[in-house]
Amino acid sequence: MKWAQKNQKKSKTSMILRTLVFILVVVPILIVLGIVQKIILWLKFPFWHAVPMLAHKVVCTYLGIKITQIGKPAKGKPTLLLSNHISWMDIPAIGSAVPISFVAKAEVGLWPVVRTLARMQKTIFVDRTRKTDTGRVVAEMSARLNEGRAVVLFAEGTSDIGSHVLPFRSALVGATQAAMKAGDASEIYIQPMCIAYTQLNGLPISRAERTKIAWVGDMGLMDNMSDILLSGSKSVSIMFGEPILIDDSTDRKAITRQAHAQVRDMLVSLNRGLPLPKAHLG
Repeated sequence: MKWAQKNQKKSKTSMILRTLVFILVVVPILIVLGIVQKIILWLKFPFWHAVPMLAHKVVCTYLGIKITQIGKPAKGKPTLLLSNHISWMDIPAIGSAVPISFVAKAEVGLWPVVRTLARMQKTIFVDRTRKTDTGRVVAEMSARLNEGRAVVLFAEGTSDIGSHVLPFRSALVGATQAAMKAGDASEIYIQPMCIAYTQLNGLPISRAERTKIAWVGDMGLMDNMSDILLSGSKSVSIMFGEPILIDDSTDRKAITRQAHAQVRDMLVSLNRGLPLPKAHLG
């Protein structure tokens, strides 16, 4: 009983210290970077992605995220990255590694800190409750792809515990094809991407420990944040698969299934420490 009380007190103290560091150090840094990014976007400088990547690195350092990147986004054509989704930590982890924009649900635009990071990175917010929102999404996606930056879509449509990959939704792949017609691109790459949380404090992560990272079900943001802050260092692998060249006539459902199969293979290999599927490496 005394041990439990002592451990609870230690966790509370640690949480208070982590909160103070966030308020006194992380938030001021993000505010300054946010102001700098607004100026860069206003002046339309081409290196707008540099500041968001730095901001994500700051957040990853605070959260104890250590990233291993395997492969890289395709070059030469506009690229849509189809990824699995485990936690809100996916955003700073991916954003710190590669210069990209995200497609995210509209609710993300209401979350403190995450909202700031998302907007700095020219995130495309999708309101799934409004069918009339499709035109705006297509226009914004066309603009991002024509800038030559990769766009990340969490294709499951929700987050999962990270032990398997839910079916991918093909609707936004269709929106990407519509964006091609609206822009100058006649072909784009659909590239599978996998994110996997493989270690916690240097040891292989168990299924039970995944609940301290994943944000699933009815879990509140603050409860999930508390679990993450107290869980120590987290090793994350980000792997890029084989790019798939498509045009506006490609069967979006078939391509989505193909991408899903690649991401599933990569996740299994990363989680279990198996040889990586070389045929999928981008």
